[in-house]
Amino acid sequence: MTSEEEFTEFAMATSLRLRRTAFLLCGDWHTAEDLVQSALAKVFVSWRKIRRHDAAYAYAERTLLNVYLGGRRLKRPREILTGDLPEDPVLPPNLETRIVVLDALATLPPRARAVVVLRYWEDLSVDQVADMLGCSVGNVKSQSARALCKLRAVLDGTIAGPGSPGHSQETNHHTEGI
Repeated sequence: MTSEEEFTEFAMATSLRLRRTAFLLCGDWHTAEDLVQSALAKVFVSWRKIRRHDAAYAYAERTLLNVYLGGRRLKRPREILTGDLPEDPVLPPNLETRIVVLDALATLPPRARAVVVLRYWEDLSVDQVADMLGCSVGNVKSQSARALCKLRAVLDGTIAGPGSPGHSQETNHHTEGI
């Protein structure tokens, strides 16, 4: 199998997972697709240098994160993404909850959002996130604590307040399936 064929197989196998991570980072499917394409293009350039193909996904994920953060440093976004639609559609509660959570996630600065996505969506350890972001473990912990505090403040009462019919202990599962 040629190097190009190996990369094509790798890209097809991982693009969906990378796209989901990218979506959580940026909050827009079209931008997520662009981020994944940019990241995979950079991985392709380095494909022959990647010695261990079992580590290729970690390399691609790190590249995706760098592309996302690099784009955020260069310019301020010109558009603000929201879950508000021009008309009031009838949405199932789970979709409404996901929109609310994604809107809350969009309020975080890029690095804080990256910490939350990597820690709680990708389920990476504090050490792994610190390594990916090139910062200290303490920095990841403090950014995570501040980001979660901000998310709680934004989400307080938005999803379902205490005593309401939809309130339960399963708040962590509202973003499953994104």
